Amino acid sequence: MKPLIAALVAGLLATSAGVHATAAGVHTTGAGVRATGAGPAAAAGVRGVSAAVRGKAPARDPGGGSPEVTGTQKGRTSVISLKNSRIVLSGNGVKAGRRDGYRLTSPCWYEPGPTPEEMLKQQSDSATHFNRIKAGEESFLRFLEQFKDKIGKPGRWWTPAYSEDDPRGISCWTGLEMFIFVPPNTTPPQGITVRELTDIARAALTVPEPKVRLNPDAKSFVNLPTWVWLDGVGETRRTATATIPGVMSATVVATLKSIDIDPGTSGDRAKVAEDCGASGKPYVKGGTYTCGVSYLRASLDQPREVYQLTVTTVWPVEVADPGVDVQYQPVRVGVTRDVPVGEVQSSVRDDGATG
Repeated sequence: MKPLIAALVAGLLATSAGVHATAAGVHTTGAGVRATGAGPAAAAGVRGVSAAVRGKAPARDPGGGSPEVTGTQKGRTSVISLKNSRIVLSGNGVKAGRRDGYRLTSPCWYEPGPTPEEMLKQQSDSATHFNRIKAGEESFLRFLEQFKDKIGKPGRWWTPAYSEDDPRGISCWTGLEMFIFVPPNTTPPQGITVRELTDIARAALTVPEPKVRLNPDAKSFVNLPTWVWLDGVGETRRTATATIPGVMSATVVATLKSIDIDPGTSGDRAKVAEDCGASGKPYVKGGTYTCGVSYLRASLDQPREVYQLTVTTVWPVEVADPGVDVQYQPVRVGVTRDVPVGEVQSSVRDDGATG
């Protein structure tokens, strides 16, 4: 790459009104979370032109807005973060919740971007950056020729994006060109498809972290049924939609089906009742016990003198578009509770009876 173009790219990334060099946080609108970012020139520079029409400097967001917004969830959740992307994430399944770490098959891709006219206007606005690096008007006009050449021709410029939370994302991204010109009704190599957009919706899907209720709550006893159920589950149907505005959209749906109970010990020390339905059976005085665990031995010999009970919610995932031939594993999210289990004490009365 020529030094002039390298300097231009650096200037664009550092100062352009359409590009931010620092990571952004979560931006939410009525449409959901919009995830975008800066181009790969910051990491790899711009390589030469190949068979398709490849660009020599980063294009800004075709919508004219800032191309650096990140959707991120931290703490006990996983992270969903798309860079340099026009994809809009929406649905109740992309709100606060927990992901299961689903990883995209391809961590980078090209997305359809500006028309030839939009691209020329965006890049023409970059003249001030040439002036800052003393490139001169002649060099700038040569730079714009690649965009002027496409005016009036059918097609769009496609730009690269990647999954920032995927450890493969940045290296994949740096292997892509800054922009390529693509004829209509054509998907370039590594261009995003509806299947890959569906994968992004699946990766963004979250479900509520389960809040486990027990009865008895503070402490259980040997052979005493401990009822298990979920509290505050909220909506049991979660959707996540990934949309490239005006181009295509994909939706996945997760529905709470069941819970799995792991008593935290072997079968000779605990017996699990598994007729739990979708969210367990709340304790009712005089009710029939069908969901929970009965511990057969006390927990005094266990680490910290407790059993670690784990309850996992199971959310099968379906694709809303029957034309997308893909099956996903259920989302599984678990939470652990400490359960101290004591022996039932008995005493002998003067009449010889126990109580």
